Amino acid sequence: MESPPPPPSLQELDAAENIILVWDSTASEEARERMIFDGQRDEIDRYLQAVDEIQRSLSSATLASEGEQSKLNSAIQIAMARLEDEFRNILLNHTTPIEPDSLSSADPSSSTHSCVADSNSEFEDYSAEDDGGLTTPKASSVYAGDVDELLQRGDSSNTSSYRSASSIRELDLIPSDAVFDLRNIAERMIAAGYLRECIQVYGGVRKGAVDSSFRKLGIEKLSIGDVQRLQWEQLETKIRRWIRAAKACVRTVFASEKKLCEQIFNGIGTAIDDACFMETVKGPAIQLFNFAEAISISRRSPEKLFKILDLHDALMDLMPDIESVFESKSSESIRIQAVEILSRLAEAARGILSEFENAVLREPSRVPVPGGTIHPLTRYVMNYISLISDYKQTLHELIVSKPSTGSRYSGDPTTPDMEFAELEEKTPLALHLIWIIVILQFNLDGKSKHYKDASIAHLFMMNNVHYIVQKVKGSPELREMIGDDYLRKLTGKFRQAATSYQRATWVGVLYCLRDEGLHVSGSFSSGVSKSALRERFKSFNAMFEEVHRTQATWLIPDTQLREELRISISEKLIPAYRSFLGRFRSHIESGKHPENYIKYSTEDLETAVLDFFEGYSVSQHLRRRSQ
Repeated sequence: MESPPPPPSLQELDAAENIILVWDSTASEEARERMIFDGQRDEIDRYLQAVDEIQRSLSSATLASEGEQSKLNSAIQIAMARLEDEFRNILLNHTTPIEPDSLSSADPSSSTHSCVADSNSEFEDYSAEDDGGLTTPKASSVYAGDVDELLQRGDSSNTSSYRSASSIRELDLIPSDAVFDLRNIAERMIAAGYLRECIQVYGGVRKGAVDSSFRKLGIEKLSIGDVQRLQWEQLETKIRRWIRAAKACVRTVFASEKKLCEQIFNGIGTAIDDACFMETVKGPAIQLFNFAEAISISRRSPEKLFKILDLHDALMDLMPDIESVFESKSSESIRIQAVEILSRLAEAARGILSEFENAVLREPSRVPVPGGTIHPLTRYVMNYISLISDYKQTLHELIVSKPSTGSRYSGDPTTPDMEFAELEEKTPLALHLIWIIVILQFNLDGKSKHYKDASIAHLFMMNNVHYIVQKVKGSPELREMIGDDYLRKLTGKFRQAATSYQRATWVGVLYCLRDEGLHVSGSFSSGVSKSALRERFKSFNAMFEEVHRTQATWLIPDTQLREELRISISEKLIPAYRSFLGRFRSHIESGKHPENYIKYSTEDLETAVLDFFEGYSVSQHLRRRSQ
């Protein structure tokens, strides 16, 4: 083992002291204006050697007198003040902002969830009569802008692209020759007992560099209270920015700062590099994660779910990198904060889904939608759960319990029952989605009772359940979770509603075309009662005209469904009328004013049926009749 060098001689100490005093900035204007480490290498080495000799002499305990020791202590204090200035100057001279390209490249997977939803028009008109837990769409961008943004993310099959491997990208923040000088200074300051001063100078300069990167990334200094006072529309933009910024901060900014600390301080003392790293980034890291924490504890509402899931996925993706960058004991608080935020975001997502289910069930609007068309609530809910299905990978991990149904609400007339026995193979998330559809139908059934006409009530249910079926069929993820068995049940329900509509509307009309009650017999004559026949034609005409007048203003938005129902009506109505007309036309035409009773040919009826379910206004319908 190599023995330590001997203490310097008195002549060497005097020379060393003179070198120190020459660079005393408190005593020399020239020393104040020049920096040692901006000069020649031999000059730098002489100064460092002088510091080493004085420090070695102080450590050797061989000084002749207290006066000599005091003199050397004074010299080392002057040297440390000078080295502190030199340390700061080197850091400042070589602290340059990280290039934006370097920050953006920290996010190699910039795409997010693939989401498929209806256009904005599906969200424009929904408004509850009072606060039933679902916000008016125009006041919340989950119904418009947020859905647009989700739609524009593309159809990538990678519906959870946040799940990526560690993507840390360390940059060399300071050139190697400057790192060499900084390490030389740090070694001497720490050996002389100036560790605290060294850490403070380092942290003060590098924190400024981190703050500069934060500004480039658009990270604002907002407290948790500040965040919670912002409108949701403002927060949505900030969340998108935060997700990009957090990746750049953890993977590039913080990781590069850690690398620099290790380059300068590693091996000099126990965990000094960790101490300098935390001095630099602890405040910025808390500032960064406080934003996500504020979102995780904010008031819950349905429109926040997807951004909360985005935050959750982004943070989950970052966790391996956070654990790597903040691996030391001194940075444990940062790791714990990230884990706790992740847990609260998961709980917030579960809570929002539960509250959404309750809001759908209790949505209070009572005014029937005109024409029996699709209720805005149906459009909103089905688009919402279509988006939920696009987050299925995340939600499968978060949703681990079944919805609160069945026994809890058994016998409650205000809540539907749902049997789980036939759905045992379904995941908890799938059960929640099916439950939302069940309570939506339950709510719609209650709304249908506000129609005074049973026919339009059935048409309303047919339209809405058919829309539910089409939305499930149109989303492969949703269809997979709902399953074809339950989809067949839904299909059966809208077909049953169509059958009930036809029965409510057309049984009475077709009843006019029966033979019963038209034939008479007596002692003098037998045959058809013309008066009864005329009344029968008048009744048919009146009933059909009323149906035509009313149901031309009703609306079936789906073209195929509208055509299928018209065909079904024609298949029952036209043959029955044609047969009735064939049997009894001659009896009417042989009398007076037959045109008052036979108002329609079969072709007229076929044409009239084509007006049904077009959603005409009354004025439009009158104009068409006059043509």
